[in-house]
Amino acid sequence: MSEKKVAFIGLGVMGFPMAGHLAKAGYQVRVYNRTASKAEAWVSQHQGSSGATPKAAAEGADIVFVCVGNDDDLRSVVYGDQGVLAGMAQGSLLVDHTTASANVAREIGAQAEKLQIGFLDAPVSGGQMGAENGTLTVMIGGDSAHFDRAQPVIGSYARA
Repeated sequence: MSEKKVAFIGLGVMGFPMAGHLAKAGYQVRVYNRTASKAEAWVSQHQGSSGATPKAAAEGADIVFVCVGNDDDLRSVVYGDQGVLAGMAQGSLLVDHTTASANVAREIGAQAEKLQIGFLDAPVSGGQMGAENGTLTVMIGGDSAHFDRAQPVIGSYARA
């Protein structure tokens, strides 16, 4: 397991159990949720920690996963002084599980590339039950080297 430290942004009905599977698989997980009580509940249920901002959660992570509601939510956690891109190091990887528009995925991918951060557009299918059971289907677009790096980690909550 070369990718040991991960961050998970968005602890809704999908993200909460997905992040839990990462913790159970032995990854060091730091979470962020805009409703802090959800992050606190996750930390009390799983080993891990939380960040007060998306940036704080992303700092030091090898891979950052984002699973939020829509394009606007995605932009709000990715960009800005407190967004994940501000906290990510060169060579780290951003995996977006949000069902976002193709335009936003391309936009974020281009911005990540400028910062020398990898990016995968990876919406999920399978609903809450799939997230809880670790049987999600993930449709991944991006560089094959980034896919190879993320696939074993994603396998914690999706069918390999």
